[in-house]
Amino acid sequence: MTAFLFMRTKLNTNKVIELKNITTILNTTDSFAVSNAICKHVRDGVVAIVGVSNASAFATIQSYSNTFHVPFITPSMAQNSSLPTPYQIFMRPMYIDALLEVIKHYGWPKLLFLYDTDEGLIRLQQLFQAVNAKEYQLDIDVKRATDAENCYAILTDIHEREKDNKIRVMLDLPAAKAEEVILKIKNNDDIGNHKFHFLLGDLGIDELNKSNFKNGGINISGFQLLNTTTVKNNNGVLKDWMTFAGKGAGKNEINFEAALVVDAVDLLDRVLRRRYQKDGSLSYSDTSRKVGVGGMKCTDDSYVSTSKHGSKMMEMLKEEQFEGVSGNVAFDKNGLRKNFKLSLKEMTMNNGLQTVGTWENKILKKEVAPSREASPGEMNNTDTRIRRVTTILAHPYVMYKDESIKTANITSGKENFEGYCIDLAQMIADELGFKYEIYLVKDGKYGEPLPDGTWNGMVGELTRREADMAIAPITITSKRERVVDFTKPYMSLGISIMIKKPSDQEKNVFSFMDPLSYEIWMCILFAYIGVSVVLFLVSRFSPTEWHVDDDSSITNDFTISNSLWYSLGAFMQQGCDISPRSISGRIVGSVWWFFTLIIISSYTANLAAFLTVERMLTPIESAEDLAKQTEIKYGTVSAGSTKAFFESSQVAVYERMWAYMTSAGADVFKSSVQEGIEQVRSTDKYAFLIESAMNEYVNMQQPCNTMKVGANLDSKGYGIATPRKSELRDRLTLTVLQLRESGKLANLKKKWWDLRTQCPPQDSGQNTGQTALNLNNVAGIFYILIGGLILAVVLVAIEFLYKSKIDSKRSQTSFGSVLRCKARLSFRGSLDGDTPSSGTPLRKSMSTYTYTGPTPMIGIDGYTAEGNTHTQV
Repeated sequence: MTAFLFMRTKLNTNKVIELKNITTILNTTDSFAVSNAICKHVRDGVVAIVGVSNASAFATIQSYSNTFHVPFITPSMAQNSSLPTPYQIFMRPMYIDALLEVIKHYGWPKLLFLYDTDEGLIRLQQLFQAVNAKEYQLDIDVKRATDAENCYAILTDIHEREKDNKIRVMLDLPAAKAEEVILKIKNNDDIGNHKFHFLLGDLGIDELNKSNFKNGGINISGFQLLNTTTVKNNNGVLKDWMTFAGKGAGKNEINFEAALVVDAVDLLDRVLRRRYQKDGSLSYSDTSRKVGVGGMKCTDDSYVSTSKHGSKMMEMLKEEQFEGVSGNVAFDKNGLRKNFKLSLKEMTMNNGLQTVGTWENKILKKEVAPSREASPGEMNNTDTRIRRVTTILAHPYVMYKDESIKTANITSGKENFEGYCIDLAQMIADELGFKYEIYLVKDGKYGEPLPDGTWNGMVGELTRREADMAIAPITITSKRERVVDFTKPYMSLGISIMIKKPSDQEKNVFSFMDPLSYEIWMCILFAYIGVSVVLFLVSRFSPTEWHVDDDSSITNDFTISNSLWYSLGAFMQQGCDISPRSISGRIVGSVWWFFTLIIISSYTANLAAFLTVERMLTPIESAEDLAKQTEIKYGTVSAGSTKAFFESSQVAVYERMWAYMTSAGADVFKSSVQEGIEQVRSTDKYAFLIESAMNEYVNMQQPCNTMKVGANLDSKGYGIATPRKSELRDRLTLTVLQLRESGKLANLKKKWWDLRTQCPPQDSGQNTGQTALNLNNVAGIFYILIGGLILAVVLVAIEFLYKSKIDSKRSQTSFGSVLRCKARLSFRGSLDGDTPSSGTPLRKSMSTYTYTGPTPMIGIDGYTAEGNTHTQV
């Protein structure tokens, strides 16, 4: 009523057209009173009716308005957007789709719908219809509240029954009543405010008392229709309203319902002026519609005819378009607002009311709200609040200080933990001057979206305002940036591949044979025997190889033993005293020399590669190698940025890897980084895809059996995460940059990586440099040498014994006497004058050797014995 009087007073300053109002105040829930009031106005010849309606009276108003062709302009809510309304104009837009888009944006799987009027019931019906049309899975629990106290009681009861669950509430209440309910929740210390998130069903979130929510303290979202810029600039509306309010309007600020009435009267005035300018003169009274003239019966004692101007007025009303106090005013063929714009505003635990998006053209556009400026107290390091820091166990970022704390399963207290992130948190707290406490994330996860739209892990705790920041090895991703804020990276890294370090090849004393395969060695052996036999045969059949010896006997040098010796000498590149004389024999020798030249050259070349370069042969060298094979399984942490990278990647190699991981079974995805590391250490048939910084650290820790292969698959960074629009975000970013520029972050990494290594430098990674030969590589050569010497000794012993036996039979002397005689000659005698331990020295002449001793010399080949004088033959 106040808004109507305000606009009539404002518009009637122009004397060309004067608006005259006939006002009736009544209870709109009384249909009989409503019908009588409409009949009275129709009889009075009104050209349009501006008024509010409720669900119970709307059908009556619509019927009379359509029957008598009287436009009905209302700031109330339309009940159905699909049914035609010939003579109704709705100033309040249909915005149920906007509310559903907000619900979808937050990913709410369940909603408590609280209302207090029949209009709320209609909005609930519209919400059900929108949910079904959008095919969105939403569980809606409906409660009707009689007043603010009853609504508060319902919420506290639900809080007690669902202590571990988030409570999302759509409050379909007037702004004042909704504020009263929210304040009761906010001021109750026994209720966890962060559990609640309120979505206001009305369009007046700006009407909340800002002083009650200056620093947030609870989560509230809602739309605002009022165009504050237009209010300030459009024809001095705000100034005129404040002047009028001082005369009894009751308020010095326009709320959105008053704005709708202002725009309704403005709409009617514009149409009437346009009609007047078109016709020149226009009488709005219509005596033919009064009692007794005829027409349809409106009440029991009155007849009223239809308006002559109603149809044309409705056309002009729907055609009119202007920028009003409530934004763009335009209507579709059903009399519903179109092309309107709503501002989405949000209040969080840490921030006051801010604009975070707009609803326009049926699209919800999210915006990045500016961070709240830090208060002077905060800037002067006098923040007395204890900040809650969430983190996760991950070496070397966050670790228990000792086993007793780990055994006790303690999940909080900065004094119980150590690591890179613990030191980083202390550095930041010292720089910014705030107090903090560290808590381990409840579910042990980093954070990924769930099917119901919520998040788990540290990201989930931040979105639910259960923590003020997350200082942990959490990767900055675009998906996470949509729900939380990140500082600049404090560490740069990328996804890398961790595998078990291949076991060193067993030391083989015959490794000098590795340059040639066993098949080649066998072929060489057969070739050696074959060449020797062929050489023996061609020498036997070739006359050239037979010759007369010094003793006039015909001999052939290439006996089977000499042929074997010749082939061996040629193969060893040492030569021999004998050589073939025949052409056929020389052909055999030539091809054998050429064969040995190639074999020996190839062996020498490969021997250098095998024995002077120690190679660590890994089964895979890159992501491409992983993607091409299926023998080695590979996977990631089941909830984190690494998994999200492969899931969303459009690179062909990574797409194949993701397809394999999803088809390989759940065992390739690990619940934690530590579980993946243990899997790598336990088998050489699993590769773990992990951030490079963690990969490098693990490779330097006992048992030193893991390694990184290939280059990083991507490039990203770890950052400190905060809830959206947290006042700490900008200050944390500046502090991280300062720590990086001063070198403190580099020193911190050196402290927890390089200075804590447990592995020798050569074990820290792949070694492809040259190394010196060691005994294990060539011991086989010594074994062959020793074996040959032993074999020679054994053979000479056998030969010695065998010859002694033959000589004893020939000389008819005992075997022992011959054996002793031969032994003395071999070990005690000397051909160049050495004195044995007993007997007379042996004297040497050109052809006669004399031996004097206790036992005569008997049966030595090439000698004849006469007394003690033995002459060589």
